[in-house]
Amino acid sequence: MKRTLLTALCILAVFASAAAQDDVQKATANALMAFIKAPDATPEEEKPQYWAVSSQFDLGLSNTSLWNWAAGGYNTFTMNAGIDAKANYAKNLASWNNRLQLQYGFLWAADKKNLLQKSNDLIYLESRLAYKTSKESKWNYTASFDFRSQFTNSYDSYKQEEDGSWTGKLKSGFISPAYTNIAFGMEWNPKSWFNVNLAPLTGGFTICTIDELKKKYGMKLKEEGLDPALGSSYRSALFQFGAQVKLNFKTSLNDVFKYETQLVLFTDYLNRPFKNNRVNWDNKISWQASKFFRIGLNTWLLYDPIVMIDDTQKVQFKEFFSVNFTYTISNKR
Repeated sequence: MKRTLLTALCILAVFASAAAQDDVQKATANALMAFIKAPDATPEEEKPQYWAVSSQFDLGLSNTSLWNWAAGGYNTFTMNAGIDAKANYAKNLASWNNRLQLQYGFLWAADKKNLLQKSNDLIYLESRLAYKTSKESKWNYTASFDFRSQFTNSYDSYKQEEDGSWTGKLKSGFISPAYTNIAFGMEWNPKSWFNVNLAPLTGGFTICTIDELKKKYGMKLKEEGLDPALGSSYRSALFQFGAQVKLNFKTSLNDVFKYETQLVLFTDYLNRPFKNNRVNWDNKISWQASKFFRIGLNTWLLYDPIVMIDDTQKVQFKEFFSVNFTYTISNKR
């Protein structure tokens, strides 16, 4: 009897074990099928980045030292520095582009020991709001602002005084002159590297705050009958209203050789329109010789009929060549 009961218990244990094993296998299979059929995890979407910001810093130095040099010459030291900063925003049909260019350079020469002569000086700010006429259109409605001036006074015809100091003829100064413009119009932008802005409504000021330069930069008398020989007789700003055409072009070769140019034409509706026109033509050529060294050539051509040089209207031209240490900080949109 005992043997029969023990045998029955053993048989029940075997069947129970087999049943339990079968349940485990079924549960495992069901779990595997559920995992296979489960939807893939949705990847987290990257947040759109609407701003593209970059800053390029340049620093150039050069030095000439002579010691018992039979051919003669002077010891010299030059330094120039610059910042080219951009902050551009784009979302849907709207965009807002901003650019600030600051440059400054000076020259020291042993023949003028106590004198630093300015060689380069620029403040230039551009800001442009644009709205596309349609998603696929190459045309934008635009409103833009620009400001151009310099940091410090400029002189020429230097003469040394008895106390060793230097004096010269003042040519320009901070906010003397300065040019501001606000323009409303449309922009044709067929390519990322080329655009033309047509602004039939453009108003701005030519500003000069130094009395002795006001007549030279075309300021008007405050009142009729005042002495034109006195700088204090002239206003500090001249308002102009007219039409402006601005052309921008840029190209690059493997991000090593770069060229960009901007041509701005302005005619004043209030003073002989389409006859006395202002022209600004800026060119920038650069070659990135290595990661941190850049060779650059900048030129500026300016013709402004209200500016008198030696009592006549003349085309102004400036060229600046440099070999600079350069460093760029940017984010990519």
